[in-house]
Amino acid sequence: METMIMGFIFLPMLLMQCFMAALAMSQPNLTTDQYALLQFKAYVTSDPLNIMSSNWSSSATSICNWVGVSCGAFHSRVTALDLPNMNLTGSLPPHLGNLSFLVSINLSGNSFNGHLPPELGKLQRLRFMDLSSNFLNGSIPDEIWLLSKLENFRLGSNRLTGTISRNIGNLTKLRRIYIGDTKIGGEIPKEIGNLHNLEKLSVGNAPLSGLIPPNIFNISFLRGIYLHTNNLYGTLPVDLCYHLPNLEELDLSENQLNGSIPSSISRCKKLQQLDLDTNRFTGCIPRSIGNLSTLTKIYLFNNDLEAEIIEFVLFSFVIHEINNF
Repeated sequence: METMIMGFIFLPMLLMQCFMAALAMSQPNLTTDQYALLQFKAYVTSDPLNIMSSNWSSSATSICNWVGVSCGAFHSRVTALDLPNMNLTGSLPPHLGNLSFLVSINLSGNSFNGHLPPELGKLQRLRFMDLSSNFLNGSIPDEIWLLSKLENFRLGSNRLTGTISRNIGNLTKLRRIYIGDTKIGGEIPKEIGNLHNLEKLSVGNAPLSGLIPPNIFNISFLRGIYLHTNNLYGTLPVDLCYHLPNLEELDLSENQLNGSIPSSISRCKKLQQLDLDTNRFTGCIPRSIGNLSTLTKIYLFNNDLEAEIIEFVLFSFVIHEINNF
């Protein structure tokens, strides 16, 4: 009986302590988010649309009502920072890494410059990162390659250098990656074959070299492969389309690929565009290409290929620029 009475006495006290602890934690965390955003504002050197100067203020409305900022309904922490195409100029502060509840960041289509802060690797809840079409330079920090919840990763159309880390294999939830139109070079790591959920791989117009890892062609969810305008060489696997039932676009143009075009290309039943121009392919164009009823565009020029023109007259799609008949 005495134990029960003591329990009734201490239970409300325990609940009150938990409530006060939670309140004490939430207030500093919200202040942390506000400070991180104000530091981001301080790193912006040009805001011609007055997005921040007219709305982002420590004395004004809640940060959850700031333009481009979204917060979670339950914890009121910042979950999204979306300011694409705002003509902003500046650099990215390390304080962004303190937005620990951030799920989405989209600063694409601006004029941010400088290096990517390694502190972005602290955003372990991040699923969407789009910093494309800016003037960012330097290499991608190792910490960013460890953001295991990333689903959409867009850093293309920047001045980034370095290589693709082998740690890319840790991004197993990744669905789309765009790091093309940069100066990222080196070889494509074979670990990219671990990305079993990948739907679009876009690393075109970069100084990549070496062989295309064959396990890329085993990622069954892939709908688009864009590796054009690189220095890739080697041959295409014989079983090219055995494991690509969803592939719609394949662009390997302007590389140094050689050998023949595999007849297994006909297994890519959903293929709509095939671009293999400006390579070193030889031999005959596979007749099986004629079985691809969804194909609307095919580019094979600037190779050393052979085909009987009558075969292509029978095709039910438009053929563009096939040479060396």
